Amino acid sequence: MKLTFIGTRGEIEARTPEHGMHTALMISHGSAHVMIDCGLDWLGNFQALRPQAIVLTLAHPDHAWGLQDGAPCPVFAPELTWKTIEHCSVTDRHVLELRNRTTIRGITFEPFAVEHSIRAPAVGYHVSTGRVCFFYSSDVLFIPERTEALKDVQLYIGDGATISRSFVRKVGNKLVGHATVKTQLGWCAKEGVRRAIITHCGPEIVEGDPAQMQKIVAALAAERGLEACIACDGMEVVLR
Repeated sequence: MKLTFIGTRGEIEARTPEHGMHTALMISHGSAHVMIDCGLDWLGNFQALRPQAIVLTLAHPDHAWGLQDGAPCPVFAPELTWKTIEHCSVTDRHVLELRNRTTIRGITFEPFAVEHSIRAPAVGYHVSTGRVCFFYSSDVLFIPERTEALKDVQLYIGDGATISRSFVRKVGNKLVGHATVKTQLGWCAKEGVRRAIITHCGPEIVEGDPAQMQKIVAALAAERGLEACIACDGMEVVLR
């Protein structure tokens, strides 16, 4: 399985050559090519990538608004996401149910609810092909079923909105926002996941010195017995 980080920028103004496009991942397995998320930056641009399917994590502009003019392939998302993006002209729509495994072009996706936003509920995906598996959650504050979500996972792909500064606020009686990279690496250590890649990068990473940001994340990971790095646009990873 090959993972291509075709975009790694969060919903922020700053952009650089390393983080120029809204966060999206292309999964390639054999002849299959499945894209996770399609934000506004990708409007009119993603067709050249020729995805055979698109899977959405949530309905925010940087994750789904690239589909406003439709899609040349089936699109899969939880029901609450479809209700939030009814304005998108996608005709071939498929509903994914939480904790139900769905195989798309030979790649299996199991959605897990994650805490992040009230208006646009988010999911993370346990993605697998045979014995190869990873967990993907680019916008996340908390994973309620974390042990099940990260079971047997070789790689955790997580949220780079902030490295160690709190990015949480309270709306009513609920917390919303983003877990720090430091916190997510702690999750991985507790659940036995030994490798992490950070995407959906916020201003701290995008506006910082790339080498210094990589060094900071690698050091945080090493303290917990892990390996970790920050993804950049175009980065490729092969899982076997």
